[in-house]
Amino acid sequence: MLNVENLNIDFYNQEEKTWFKAVKQISFNVKKGTVLGIVGESGSGKSVTSFSIMRLHDERGAKITGKIDFEDISLLNLSSNEIRQIRGNQISMIFQEPMTSLNPVFTCGYQVAEAIMLHRKVDKAEAKKHTIALFNEVQLPRPEKIFDSYPHQISGGQKQRVMIAMALSCDPKLLIADEPTTALDVTVQKTILQLLLKLKTERNMAMIFISHDLGVVNEIADDLAVMYKGEIVEQGLAKSIFENPQHPYTKGLLACRPSPGLQLKKLPVVADFLSGKIDDASAHLQASNQLTTAEIVDRRAKLYAKQPLLQIKNLCTWYPIHNGLFGKTTDYVKAVDQLNFEVYPGETLGLVGESGCGKTTLGRTILRLIQPTSGEIIFNGENITHISKTDLRKLRKDIQIIFQDPYASLNPRLSIGQSILEPLQVHKLHHNDAERKKKVLELLDKVGLKEEHFNRYPHEFSGGQRQRVVIARALALQPKFIICDESVSALDVSVQAQVLNLIKDLQREFGLTYIFISHDLAVVKHISDRILVMNKGKIEEEGFPEQIFYAPKAAYTQKLIEAIPGHQ
Repeated sequence: MLNVENLNIDFYNQEEKTWFKAVKQISFNVKKGTVLGIVGESGSGKSVTSFSIMRLHDERGAKITGKIDFEDISLLNLSSNEIRQIRGNQISMIFQEPMTSLNPVFTCGYQVAEAIMLHRKVDKAEAKKHTIALFNEVQLPRPEKIFDSYPHQISGGQKQRVMIAMALSCDPKLLIADEPTTALDVTVQKTILQLLLKLKTERNMAMIFISHDLGVVNEIADDLAVMYKGEIVEQGLAKSIFENPQHPYTKGLLACRPSPGLQLKKLPVVADFLSGKIDDASAHLQASNQLTTAEIVDRRAKLYAKQPLLQIKNLCTWYPIHNGLFGKTTDYVKAVDQLNFEVYPGETLGLVGESGCGKTTLGRTILRLIQPTSGEIIFNGENITHISKTDLRKLRKDIQIIFQDPYASLNPRLSIGQSILEPLQVHKLHHNDAERKKKVLELLDKVGLKEEHFNRYPHEFSGGQRQRVVIARALALQPKFIICDESVSALDVSVQAQVLNLIKDLQREFGLTYIFISHDLAVVKHISDRILVMNKGKIEEEGFPEQIFYAPKAAYTQKLIEAIPGHQ
C-alpha cells in the first residue's frame, strides 16, 4: 500500500543559512492490513518521516527527495488540492501532542464532526451521531458531555482519545499513529491497542505505529524499523528483532526500559551500548547493579524514622456540576475525596491510577494551584491550606512541579534560557544575571542539553528535549519537594532512563522529596519507595512496590498490573 524509497528530508536553518539533513536515504514499505512499528530516540526522525508522508512540512523550509508512493500515487508530485483529498480521508494521523493539535476555541465534538462533514458530506446531526459513537468506541466517559467540552476542560488522556476518534472518523486506508498511547494510562492503552488491532483487521487497514515504548510496539507491530540520527539502523520482522537484536542501538533501547521484575540501582542508557561499554543486552543486570534486600530495608528504616515533610488530612477537591437555566449546582465531581497520607523527607511516593482518577488534581491542590474544598495540607510543619498569596509565593521556592505537557507549560515567546532564568530573578537568587546565566547553563548540562540551546525557543526542540527543559526549570530554585506529574511520559525509553537516573541522582545529591505521578507502573515501581493507587478520587491501595506488584489487595490494582505491556 505504501512504498518509501531513498527518502531524504532536509530543513533550512535560517540563522546559520545552511541545510540540515534530518532523514537520510531511508526505505520501507507497508502492506495492506499490517502494522509497521517505527522506534527510536526523540529527534531520530520518526515524526519527520510521518509528516512527509502526509505532506505536512512547510515546503519553503523543507527539501524532500526520493519516492513516497501510496497505492501507485506519487504523493510528492501531488498538488496542494490533491493531497488535501487524501489527507485525513485515505491517510489519517494521530498526532503526538493532543493539546497543541486540538483547537482551543472549538469544542472537542465540533472538531471531530467537522472532519466527518468535510470528507463524508453529511449534515450536522449525522456528524454528531457518528462522533458520539466514535467517542464511545475509544472509551471516553460521558461522550455527550465531552462533545460539548473544550480541550482545556478534559484530562490529557481524554484529549488523546479525542484525537484518536478524529483520526478514525473517515475510515482511512492508512493510519499513522505518532505516539498514540503516550498520555494514556495502561488500561486505556491496552483498550486502544486492542481497538486499533480490531479496526486494522476489520477494515484491512495498514498502520504505521510510532512509539518510544518498545513494550507497546511489541504488542502491535508485524514489522519493525529502528531509527537513529535520521537513518534506519535495523529493519525486519518485529518478533525477530525483539528476540535477537543485532545493532548496539537496538540492544540499548530494549535494555533501558524499567522491568517490573527487577530492582536496579541505575538503568542502562543507550550510550553505554553504542560506546561498547555494554555489548550484551543482559550485561547491565550484574549483581552490583541490583538493590539487595538489606539495602532496601536500611533505606526504609532511615526514611520512616523522620517526621513527615508533607501531611495530607481529609483533603477534598470537588467541582460543582451546574444545570438548569440559573446554573444551579446539582452535584459535584469529587476529583479528590477525603485523602489522608504522608510523604517523608528524601522519599519518592509513587502515585498511579487511570486517567481522570484525580492524580493531577491532587498534585495541583497540594501546590495550591487549585483551591481545596476542605481538609488540610501541612508542609514542613506549617498548615499551608489557607496561607496568603504573599506567603504562598515565598513557599513556591521550596515546592515545585514538573508539568505533564512540556509544550503547554513553556512560554513560546521566551527562549528556554530565559524560561529557566526567570524564577531565579523573581526569587532574587544569585547576585546578578551573569551568575544566574552560569547557573542555568549548569542546569542545562545536568539534564543533558547543551550551552547553545540557551537561546533557542520551545518549538525548536523535540518533545523529549522540551521535557528536560521543564525539569531544569523545576530544579533552578533548589526546592525541597517536587511533584513530577507524568514527567517522563513524553520521553522515549532511552531519554527516560537518563531522566530517571538523573531524578534519583538529584535526590541523593540534594535530599529531594518527590511525589511521582505516572500511568506507567513499571517506571513507578523502579523509582518509588512507596506507591499509592488512586481510583475515582480515593486511595484504593497503598504499600511498598513489591506488595503492590506481587500481592495486590484491590481488584483495581490487579487490573492495572495485568494491563502492563508484556505482563504475563
